[in-house]
Amino acid sequence: MAGPSKTPYYVTTPIYYVNDVPHIGHAYTTLACDALARFMRLDGHPVKFLTGTDEHGQKVAKSAGAADMDPQAFTDKVSQNFRALAEAWQITNDDFIRTTEARHVRSCQAIWRKLVENGDLYLGSYGGWYAVDDEAFYGENELSEESASGKKIAPSGATVEWVEEPSYFFRLSAWQERLLELYERNPGFILPESRRNEVLSFVRGGLKDLSVSRTTFDWGVPVPDDPEHVMYVWLDALTNYITAAGYPEEGSEDFTTFWPASLHMVGKDILRFHAVYWPAFLMSAGVAPPKRVFAHGWWTSEGQKISKRLGNVIDPMEIVERYGLDQVRYFLLREVPFGNDGDFSHKAMVGRMNNDLANDFGNLAQRVLSMINKNCGAALPEPGPRTPADEALLGAAQGLLAGLREDYGGQQFHAALIRTWELVGAANRYVDEQAPWALRKSDPARMATVLYLLAECIRHLAIVTQPVMPTACGKILDQLGVPADRRDFAALAEPLAPGTALPKPEGVFPRYVEEAAAEAS
Repeated sequence: MAGPSKTPYYVTTPIYYVNDVPHIGHAYTTLACDALARFMRLDGHPVKFLTGTDEHGQKVAKSAGAADMDPQAFTDKVSQNFRALAEAWQITNDDFIRTTEARHVRSCQAIWRKLVENGDLYLGSYGGWYAVDDEAFYGENELSEESASGKKIAPSGATVEWVEEPSYFFRLSAWQERLLELYERNPGFILPESRRNEVLSFVRGGLKDLSVSRTTFDWGVPVPDDPEHVMYVWLDALTNYITAAGYPEEGSEDFTTFWPASLHMVGKDILRFHAVYWPAFLMSAGVAPPKRVFAHGWWTSEGQKISKRLGNVIDPMEIVERYGLDQVRYFLLREVPFGNDGDFSHKAMVGRMNNDLANDFGNLAQRVLSMINKNCGAALPEPGPRTPADEALLGAAQGLLAGLREDYGGQQFHAALIRTWELVGAANRYVDEQAPWALRKSDPARMATVLYLLAECIRHLAIVTQPVMPTACGKILDQLGVPADRRDFAALAEPLAPGTALPKPEGVFPRYVEEAAAEAS
């Protein structure tokens, strides 16, 4: 239960472009935010978790045209794919924002007026190299030339074209020193450290004023008092984070509770927008910047860069169907240090499923619960006096949460899972050392103590691993007879009640057997 002393926690995914179908990158970012939101809720924090879709801009208008659809009908349809992804991956977002909603248009126009009021917007004209695919302008020095066509190419690989048009500009150049002060004052504002260094280098290199409106298309939020212009998609898109918190009602309960956001989770390709432009927009509008922007890495597939051309795009729905949702959630958060790039390979996935999940955690739960079922009348046994080995195992279980708070607080999901599996390993070694099956005849009271302590250790493991594998951990807690309202972190202090009747245990993490091998056997 959320207590008054717990800090509110507001976590956001980027809002996803609706010009394409969801891929593994979308699922990864959303999953990381979901694990954080679940962890914070279980730890008693009031939580707001936001995701949604970015539906304006030239790229979306172009995709709608290619589909022979009106942009609004197109975004209505494609936005639904992202809701379906969230549902299939058991994402627990509290809000789903669309930039075509009336609340968002109102919020964007309100922040625009603030920027005008504070002297940070002016009308000029713009000429520059623009990549429709990236919705971004690039400097001449950032471009390369395609030998065959002679076309200029952005660092992302997108083709650029020269664009000249009237534009409103945001005085980004005036915010250089204030941004550097912000980074200096808050060393954890940008993570991981390598990404922070990139941003510092970019800002120290000098900032140019930013074009924030377009006149060559009209699919966007109209600029207040100048309907010839629509807002540049990034000013529109970034504002979603405050829209969902109730902006422009800065005195509203939601805004005063949840803003500034605790964490914006983004892919490394959009870090500049979130760590440079966004805090400058906010500070200009008199709104506090977020507390942290974390830029995670990208996934490759079987060692290769993921691309439609190579045909190796990872479908997040397909992999869940193939391996199981909790298994995929575990793999993505365990396989690489969060913030680094990672490789999704079938071999690595099966290795995690069969070793970490089936052999280690699954086998621990199954053999302990089976012994209780068989030797203790299918009820939690009554423990007796504890030995130093018992105290060591119980102490490790009870001390786990403190370390996990630190790991989740720094978005180090892999470290949290490594720490958790150290306890899984300790519990498995304890089973082998204590040999409860041998105690059944020689010392049944001692066997009861050993099995009870193991059940208690498994309860701790299942409760703290719920943010990553909610369904599997829920099943383990069902088999331990833990009531649904005793599964948050506060309940860790309430030990299992001896005598509780337990259902017949069932395996939770099946081994993955290759189809060809299974058919041959």
